[in-house]
Amino acid sequence: MKNDRLLRALLREPVDRTPIWLMRQAGRYLPEYRQTRARAGSFLDLCRNPALCVEVTLQPIARFGLDAAILFSDILTVPDAMGLGLYFAEGEGPKFERPLREEWEIRNLAVPDPEVELRYVLDAVREIKAALADEIPLIGFSGSPWTLACYMVEGGASSDYHTIKKMLYARPELLHRILVVNAEAVTQYLNAQIAAGADAVMLFDSWGGVLSERAFAEFSLAYLERICAGLTRTARGRRVPVIVFVKGGGLWLERIADCGADAVGLDWTIEIGRARQLVGDRVALQGNMDPAVLLATPEAVRREARAILAAYGEGTGHVFNLGHGISQHTPPEHVAVLVETVQQESAQYHPTTSP
Repeated sequence: MKNDRLLRALLREPVDRTPIWLMRQAGRYLPEYRQTRARAGSFLDLCRNPALCVEVTLQPIARFGLDAAILFSDILTVPDAMGLGLYFAEGEGPKFERPLREEWEIRNLAVPDPEVELRYVLDAVREIKAALADEIPLIGFSGSPWTLACYMVEGGASSDYHTIKKMLYARPELLHRILVVNAEAVTQYLNAQIAAGADAVMLFDSWGGVLSERAFAEFSLAYLERICAGLTRTARGRRVPVIVFVKGGGLWLERIADCGADAVGLDWTIEIGRARQLVGDRVALQGNMDPAVLLATPEAVRREARAILAAYGEGTGHVFNLGHGISQHTPPEHVAVLVETVQQESAQYHPTTSP
């Protein structure tokens, strides 16, 4: 691979500069993405069209020269493949026609075959991988069992997670049933992405931070550990790194670092230098600029990027990223400033590695 900085940094191997990619780097802030989505007809139609997924996955690579591509898809494709009926309501985000409320529905929940119900995603992985031509790595991903369960039980996004938390405390055995199925589904799905060509995979636990510490350990972390233990870790002659991202998980960073992943993604609520002290050399760290910085001025973007690079300090094991996805209101030129700053100024933190 021509540029494998990301893979080497995730495995804490030497690099000549800090690699950078961005969560939601293909998205509505890019005018070219908006044009492609308009041609697709809807977000779901875009996700289900492998050729258009290739197009939007490559758009930020062509514009910014990032160190990795990430599959364009959605975390909710897995519960949709389970028959819950995913749709997107205008101005309200994702919703399910058939959320899991009845005990019989939960008992009947089954793991989908990724090569059948999710074939369109795997076709996109194969086509993106071919289009990249081994220039940079491709990251595959899935939602975590807990985060998927939140949508599956609530029926969509939630401000208080009232329904699923009621189930967690009143009927924990039902929630565990959902999580067991989700964990197996996610494991099979990510392994299928790896087989199709993904060079690294990432687990998004977007709602792990809404749990208490005990609940997080039982209903999220235990299933992240199960998935990490079941993933294919070698493909095409090299190790496949695994990244785990728990939004709001800074309080449990040391426990997350022991879940079996190669790297831990950080949101912006924990200082990356302190995070490095806490985890030592157990895992690489990915992050962790507040995405709102990109709404400010170019100088603010440069200042924050420099501060994060300096806080992490010398040595490998850092992948520069945001603490969550890019806002749709972000000026693309500010993203260009961020990428340029990291690419030009991070080499000083890798003094023992020649370009």
